[in-house]
Amino acid sequence: MLEETRSGRLAAWGNALLAGAVSPDEAASHITAEDARHRVGGLPGPEGAADDDVAGLTLALGRLRALGAVGLRLALPASGHPLGLSGPPEFNALALEAGEAVVASGTGLGLVPEVHEAGPATDGADPLDTHVEVVWRCLPVREAPPADVPSLAEAERELAEALREATQVLTRLDVAGSGPVADAALEAYRARAEAGRRLLAPGYPPRAVRVLELAQRVGALVAIAEGDGAAHGTAMSASQIAARAEALRPVERTARRAQVAAYNAGAEELERRRS
Repeated sequence: MLEETRSGRLAAWGNALLAGAVSPDEAASHITAEDARHRVGGLPGPEGAADDDVAGLTLALGRLRALGAVGLRLALPASGHPLGLSGPPEFNALALEAGEAVVASGTGLGLVPEVHEAGPATDGADPLDTHVEVVWRCLPVREAPPADVPSLAEAERELAEALREATQVLTRLDVAGSGPVADAALEAYRARAEAGRRLLAPGYPPRAVRVLELAQRVGALVAIAEGDGAAHGTAMSASQIAARAEALRPVERTARRAQVAAYNAGAEELERRRS
């Protein structure tokens, strides 16, 4: 939860492209971020049949727009919680395995990232260096309301309560701020919060940025509480660890739901403009 997902970047900057706020090259650059390369496989070709070849990200974004994409929506499913998915089972299973996906509304298509680490990307590079390549697998999806995605207003209300719950759990477990792991997690959150308004692309409403920032704050607290108890200065038994996980599960779910709501606000904004 402390790091922005690749699917989140694809949804955010893809929506900015569909809104005409950025160029295809600019969108692709932000989506790729620190990865070496992103490509898309399985996109339908001009005749409508799926193309087995992989396309560069810029070309693929243009093809999605030509296929009628009206918005890109994020899915962050977890076991027992198909958040943001609408089927069919084949796509849901791949998205669950990856922990993330993007649904291109209006096309009946969804994309799931496959992440590969490879050797040095350039000649003369340190042989110990690796670079990351991502292939987005494009598959049919069901055009239906996504599972369990709240509105921004609902997500904001739920997050306020989740923040209180997470703080109480941390306090009860005495891991509110001691130890190197807790310090590192809090520092990571602070750095992300400073850059929070850059997480979402142009065209997103301020409320979406606010919800995403709060979701990341809740996620930071969950990450601290889920860390090794000894690293926080607290010796914990197996039963205490299990109790902690049980207490944090609904908090983590709320933070994921809010993150999806924030990213999907861009697609909803596009739909409002067309209505």
